[in-house]
Amino acid sequence: MIYQLAGIINSLFVFISLYGVFLQLRTIWSRKTNTTELLSLNQFTVSYFAYFSFFVYGYSVQPFNHFMVWPRLVACLLVLTILFEIYKDRGNRRSKVSFTVSSIFLLTGISGLLTGGTFKDESNLISTILILVVSGLLAQGYWHQIWLIFKSGQTGAVNIRMSQFILAMDFSTIFLAYAMGFDKSWPMVVLASVSGITKIIIMYQFRWSRLSKNAAVKRQNWKALV
Repeated sequence: MIYQLAGIINSLFVFISLYGVFLQLRTIWSRKTNTTELLSLNQFTVSYFAYFSFFVYGYSVQPFNHFMVWPRLVACLLVLTILFEIYKDRGNRRSKVSFTVSSIFLLTGISGLLTGGTFKDESNLISTILILVVSGLLAQGYWHQIWLIFKSGQTGAVNIRMSQFILAMDFSTIFLAYAMGFDKSWPMVVLASVSGITKIIIMYQFRWSRLSKNAAVKRQNWKALV
């Protein structure tokens, strides 16, 4: 009963976080120039793979975890759209590689799902390793976003609602992991904790960029550079 409740709550918050991702997309679409200003390609790439790793993990475990699979598949599609917008705006090699590789992974993941990709115990180890690797990449990716905001003294095209909604999702993911049992769900806790801590820092930076005199100086220096 607790597992079902935790799964429903987590799915609800995943979809709420997807609304946050959509708000980020809307922010991009509403800007006339520099549509992806200060958006970290690094951060959104690893965010994509965080959703992707949960997507694969959800159909790797037994029983098949519908609460993890379907919301994360939608999340992958939305974040992939942001990666496409970054590529369209910047047109450089890094953004092209990121979008292309992410697309290939998604097609591979969907193929695994459609071909009955419920893995045995040894294959479940692969998805666990994937989550842990993505956790490290996520920490690095979000740190890059935090550093960009700190260096420029402004949040640019970053949307605070996305951070707020994803933070709520992270808390619900930890609750779901508790309901599943930490012995097999601890990788979920690691990834959700990394994501949650970095989201709290980014949310604080919105206040810092608005009120700090140091941030105002950094904005002036940033404008002089660009």
